[in-house]
Amino acid sequence: MKRFILSIDQGTTSTRCILFDHQGQIVSSSQKEHQQYYPKPGWVEHDAIEIWENTVELIYSALAKANANGSDLAAIGITNQRESTLIWDKSTGKPLCHAVVWQDTRTDELINALARDGGLDRFRAKVGLPLSTYFSGPKVRWLLDHHEGSQQRAENSELLFGTIDSWLIWNLTGGKQNGQHLTDVTNASRTMLMNLSTLDWDADMLRQLNIPRTMLPEIRSSSEIYAECTLPELNGVPIAGVLGDQQAALFGQTCFEPGETKNTYGTGCFMLMNTGTAPIQSKHGLLTTLGYQVKGHPAVYALEGSVAIAGALVQWLRDNLKLIAKSSDIDILANTVEDSGGIYFVPAFSGLYAPYWKSDARGVIVGLTRYINSGHMARAALEATAYQTRDVLKAMNLDSGVDLKSLRVDGGMVVNQTLMQFQSDILGVEVIRPKVAETTALGAAYAAGLATGFWSSSDALKANWAVAHTWTPRMPAATREKLYAGWQKAVTRTFDWVEP
Repeated sequence: MKRFILSIDQGTTSTRCILFDHQGQIVSSSQKEHQQYYPKPGWVEHDAIEIWENTVELIYSALAKANANGSDLAAIGITNQRESTLIWDKSTGKPLCHAVVWQDTRTDELINALARDGGLDRFRAKVGLPLSTYFSGPKVRWLLDHHEGSQQRAENSELLFGTIDSWLIWNLTGGKQNGQHLTDVTNASRTMLMNLSTLDWDADMLRQLNIPRTMLPEIRSSSEIYAECTLPELNGVPIAGVLGDQQAALFGQTCFEPGETKNTYGTGCFMLMNTGTAPIQSKHGLLTTLGYQVKGHPAVYALEGSVAIAGALVQWLRDNLKLIAKSSDIDILANTVEDSGGIYFVPAFSGLYAPYWKSDARGVIVGLTRYINSGHMARAALEATAYQTRDVLKAMNLDSGVDLKSLRVDGGMVVNQTLMQFQSDILGVEVIRPKVAETTALGAAYAAGLATGFWSSSDALKANWAVAHTWTPRMPAATREKLYAGWQKAVTRTFDWVEP
């Protein structure tokens, strides 16, 4: 009997492989960070070969920890950092260069040029996204423009483009030996190249960016049997679930009904609301995106508020300022003071994402006095994530017409009690953490398990969901609104920093 689903969770700073049992519980887990490259201000890159090698190592490590092998696996699910863009040679498997990460801002001039005719929302009606450095399509155009001969090679069908899910699938299914070039609707919806209505690559968008269609992966649903793994000892195990990381968390939180919402606190911070089988065009700075699609069923759409810097700010305090030795120390340092001392930290390192969409913004710390110490800095850094979440939730309430009564949360930062309590306080709603906080990996496992019959239905998945902890607001309403007004003022100080 098949006992487990293997979930590959390829994130911005690390890769994890997790084995889940039929109750949706973690049986074993292995994790490894990969190097971050910052070759120029605003540029962020990853080595795709390193990511692939780490993934293989972690697959076998997770199996060994559970004393399991390929015969114990019902399926493999994949979830990935979205928008990060890779081009590789399909005959050699060698990347054209490092992957350009979703946070990277090198396409800002291209974005500005595209926006001159029709503004930032020029293509929103068909792709659900504003023009931004965030998304993959412009990154592809930049790479083809800046690597001599690559446009012609792409037109000659020598090069492949994919987000990291496509790269992993291609390698897991044989690579240059007949590897399958696939993606799912959720990842495709983040490229600016997929039409929200047809769920296929949009010919007009490909013309606008001069991207050959032959580079692009085939778009499939999020839950179906795509191909079989060819790795030793896993040969024949079906790859059966693929979702971008935030959509995977929505699926893992079993937000299957319209209006159900989750927020993931990772490198960035991402709130998604299930809006049902029809896309809702945002009027308040949110993204219209694919939530998920199970094969044989209509696609489910979502509204999303994306925040670029959340946990990454803690890493910045650790690695750049050496303010803490390890990320978990942030809570200890923050609790040496009672509040942030009147300062606000707006981490617009890559510009501002939802709901502002200002690529020319840059980070600021405001309200500094001689009173401020490292504890205040740590607390302000945590509070920045909570304030950004309120910005997004405010926009989501306006777009959906639904005032949320509670928020389901997941991701690495939800273990931080100080942050979660402040989040509840500044939102004025309950914040609920499930027993399995690794809902991104769980969502990919659920998608793969549904496709292979490991789980019978979405009702079986809902039965696995259970509450671990609930935070309730303690802050007086007047204090909440005063603090938030200060945050909104601080955000304006980041605007228009980068000169055209």
